[in-house]
Amino acid sequence: MMTTPSPTPTTGKDITERDRERSMPLATKKGPDHRTIVKVGDAEFGGDKFVIIAGPCAVENLELTIEIAKAVKGEGAVIYRGGAYKSRTFPYRREGYDEAGREGLDWLKAAKEATGLPLVTEVMDPNLVPLQAEYADMLQIGARNMQNFPLLTTVAKTGKPILLKRHFGCSLRDLLGAAEYCLEAGNPNVVLCERGIVAPHTHQPASRFIVDIQAVAALNEFTHLPVIVDPSHATFRREYVPPVARAALAVGADGIILDVHPRPDEAAVDPLQALSYSVFHDLMEQLKKMAPIMDRSV
Repeated sequence: MMTTPSPTPTTGKDITERDRERSMPLATKKGPDHRTIVKVGDAEFGGDKFVIIAGPCAVENLELTIEIAKAVKGEGAVIYRGGAYKSRTFPYRREGYDEAGREGLDWLKAAKEATGLPLVTEVMDPNLVPLQAEYADMLQIGARNMQNFPLLTTVAKTGKPILLKRHFGCSLRDLLGAAEYCLEAGNPNVVLCERGIVAPHTHQPASRFIVDIQAVAALNEFTHLPVIVDPSHATFRREYVPPVARAALAVGADGIILDVHPRPDEAAVDPLQALSYSVFHDLMEQLKKMAPIMDRSV
């Protein structure tokens, strides 16, 4: 007589006990107090501070790159973000803009020298990782490359802290599996990023992704790695960015990454989501007031 095997016990979402023991043992939380602190310059992910990463989605020129760095630092950002090499959904660039490339890395370096802010920038090409690692204090794996395993391993072996963004079609199991590649390659400094998922019931066609805000709470249950949220790329609408940023703090995220530009409508990449200086200022004031309620500081 044939018997039906009993289902594998689960711990929630789609992550099983077997996964935790065999597939993601390095990423799995071993107890309620098991937390990893990832340091990038003077910033610490996973501690008492709510970390603010801010800057342009893509750098455009030397002067503007330095200007934005000074502006976001003045409001309390502790890491500067900027893309010198940028992936795009479509191959066409905005008129008058082309990828900055190597020159953009020099602009980011100048911004770091002017402000002291550590840098995070996106990597896409394994061949360029050594070059970008010379400039950046943290290397970002974009959502579309989350399961580019050769790239993950190459980046991990630089020893630089990694910002790993969740792909919009991937589960938490997939995300932790990608993190496991980095950890297994010998790099313990991985920060996870929720940046929105695709669902059939988006609020409207322009709402490109839905922020899976409860994923932050779930990840904090299953993994010791810090978790942040990207309200800019997730919402793709600047009026939604502040409320989602506040929600990230409230739900227990370790920080946020934001697009900021002095003239958002003129931003070379993703102008719909960039915050102006004034809106960024107001958001930072709100987060500073909220943080003590969550036993955090900004």
